[in-house]
Amino acid sequence: MGARELITAVCADFTEFAPRRTGTRPVDGPLDWDGYGEQRRRAAERTGAAESVLCGHGSVGSGRAVLVAFEFGFLGGSVGEETGARMVDAFDRARELRLPVVSLVASGGSRMQEGIRALAQLQTIARACARTRRAGLPHVAVLRDPTTGGMWAALGAGADVVLAVPGAEVAFGGSRVRPAEESGEAFTAAGKFAAGQVDRLVAEDELPAVLPGLVDLLQPRRAVPEPVAPPVPPRPGPAPGSGWAAVRSARAAERPRATDYLDRFFTSRFALSGDRAGGADPGMLCGIGEHEGRPVAYAAQTGTANTPAGFRTAARLVRLADRLRLPVLTLVDTPGAANGAAAELAGAGPAIGELFTAVAEARVPITTLVIGEGGSGGALALAAPGSTWITADAYFAVIAPESAASILKRPPEQVPELAESLRLRPQDVVDLGFARGVLGEPPR
Repeated sequence: MGARELITAVCADFTEFAPRRTGTRPVDGPLDWDGYGEQRRRAAERTGAAESVLCGHGSVGSGRAVLVAFEFGFLGGSVGEETGARMVDAFDRARELRLPVVSLVASGGSRMQEGIRALAQLQTIARACARTRRAGLPHVAVLRDPTTGGMWAALGAGADVVLAVPGAEVAFGGSRVRPAEESGEAFTAAGKFAAGQVDRLVAEDELPAVLPGLVDLLQPRRAVPEPVAPPVPPRPGPAPGSGWAAVRSARAAERPRATDYLDRFFTSRFALSGDRAGGADPGMLCGIGEHEGRPVAYAAQTGTANTPAGFRTAARLVRLADRLRLPVLTLVDTPGAANGAAAELAGAGPAIGELFTAVAEARVPITTLVIGEGGSGGALALAAPGSTWITADAYFAVIAPESAASILKRPPEQVPELAESLRLRPQDVVDLGFARGVLGEPPR
């Protein structure tokens, strides 16, 4: 789709901004590039656009948003001084109007015919994005075909939510400038999704159905929200009678899992995927959903040993919620953090530390429910101090009883005894002051 066609599909009443500032535009540009003025004239005639971006605002879902849409037919969606000026103006207006920004990107990068003056627009655009981020306004980027060079790095990659069109080329180095032998999935939308750099793959014809709900969830808010109550467990049951019974109950295959809680808690939800640093962990479910008519951010463990990418993704989610003034729900369920050589090389310690810091610095309320295993620091990083509850089929431990036996050089048959010594029952976790209550236990 061209820029106008795509805008019409996703926005009901788009109004284009009249440029308030313009870049320097002599006929053949700052380099006096022979024929550049004529190239621009033909591009405008062919596309009906005055520049490679259309900027304006309109209704997307029940809210409004500022849109920045690239017209690839205009010199390959390249960015020059005039392009940069229009984009900066669009982000400025988003702050004035207190609206989210949706960037529909299709660009080959900086405009060669304007040289370093074009390249410098990446810094200008990055500053405009940063100012908008500091103002607490969300930015959604849609990576279309192609998204390469500076607009991937300065605009798309730094957005709060990144969608990409399947089959799109997404890479810093475009196909004409990278080594001829370099090709494959690494340079595609699918490759970026697998590497944790894209939240979701969405076909262009699906954008009219996907963007409205997402923009509704991301509408800016000024006030610090009220906390959410912890979810009601799907299957009530009595608290276990011993520490080892608590461990066995938490490890039972049939107990409710994170998706059971999320499906019951949210009427709809939008998943966020990846740590933006090369990794994604399916064992850490993150996103924003609607609960009782308001948006709530969530991070939920699924019972696996989380990788550094999972902890970084959760930290990213908490920081985003804090900036957008969204309450957070976390669900704890992990035997512990992944601790093999791959996890250590990928930065397990710094990643867990990053999540501890994000939770500690959050100004919005975080509510935690322990729904299964609470294994040491890998579980604690996701828990809200002073606002943690636990279910009757869960436990929380400084270390798993089997590991405690190994450290203390005890035989395996003493593991149940150590579980009792560690006081792992959910009611023990309450008595010890860590959790506020046991949920899902039938009234006595």
